[in-house]
Amino acid sequence: MTTTRHLGGTGLAVAPIGLGCMSMSSGYGPPGDHVAMRTLLRHAVDRGVTLFDTALVYGPFVNESLVGEALAPLRQEVVIATKFGFDIDLDTGQNRGGLNSRPAYIRASVDGSLRRLQTDYIDLLYQHRVDPAVPIEEVAGTVRDLIGEGKVRHFGLSEAGVSTIRRAHAVQPVSALQSEYSLWWREPEQEIFPVLEELGIGFVPFSPLGRGFLTGTINAHTTFDANDFRHNIPRLSADNREANQRVVELVQRIATKREATAAQVALAWLLAQRSWIVPIPGTTKRHRLDENVGAAALTLTPDDVLALDGAASLVHGARYVERLQAQIDR
Repeated sequence: MTTTRHLGGTGLAVAPIGLGCMSMSSGYGPPGDHVAMRTLLRHAVDRGVTLFDTALVYGPFVNESLVGEALAPLRQEVVIATKFGFDIDLDTGQNRGGLNSRPAYIRASVDGSLRRLQTDYIDLLYQHRVDPAVPIEEVAGTVRDLIGEGKVRHFGLSEAGVSTIRRAHAVQPVSALQSEYSLWWREPEQEIFPVLEELGIGFVPFSPLGRGFLTGTINAHTTFDANDFRHNIPRLSADNREANQRVVELVQRIATKREATAAQVALAWLLAQRSWIVPIPGTTKRHRLDENVGAAALTLTPDDVLALDGAASLVHGARYVERLQAQIDR
């Protein structure tokens, strides 16, 4: 990958495909082998990946430590994004439930992240979820101060709504918004994209491969590990997985025509939507990382894009259970 994309108007430039690191430590069953994951992260740099996405809550702490150990020798070659905002006991790592974006907690979170990441600055600091108990102006002001102190370089939001984005951006320019976006989750296009375009904010889609479903490797008979959070995704219930095979079949038809994989087509479709979109597919496998990086070289035709646009209308099942949906800012 040699092409560069810009996130926001503050000079944050990255390769078109990033790497979401969460699955290396949590969320998708047992964590990957530490040495193997460290090797994979360094291989990603060799393949031209520059944006690496982690968070305090992944583990907690474990994923930041892994990313820090792997990338410390390559620090000047990479852009590291991490997040604060879930209420984690910063001494014990206990997840106390709920959200916490109080200014003092943000500062303490950042100091811990810097230690674990083995760096003296965070390239992109996201608020992981909007905390309704803390005005976004206070959050943005705290990050603005951290930028002034050199601990942070760019400010990001995750799963934030239009009003929150505007209010935060008025205090401290937002470089990137991170939210779920893929062929089978198109909601950001409706209200979010116009605001990002207006304000000059980049977009970083997480779960760009539909939590693995759009790769074509998951079907109704797939068994998820007991610790895999996909058990909580309604559209990945066994019945919905069977119904949603029509989505994968559509993607695979285009992939066959383009001599590519389903994952590459799904990622290339994202890259075709806007020049300021940088997806962060996650993986624990070297061949999947190579496959994902290869999507940057795939150019879809307008007819391909139009055909793929119909995928969302074929999807069965909700994005989240009610408990998780309640954390999304509107």
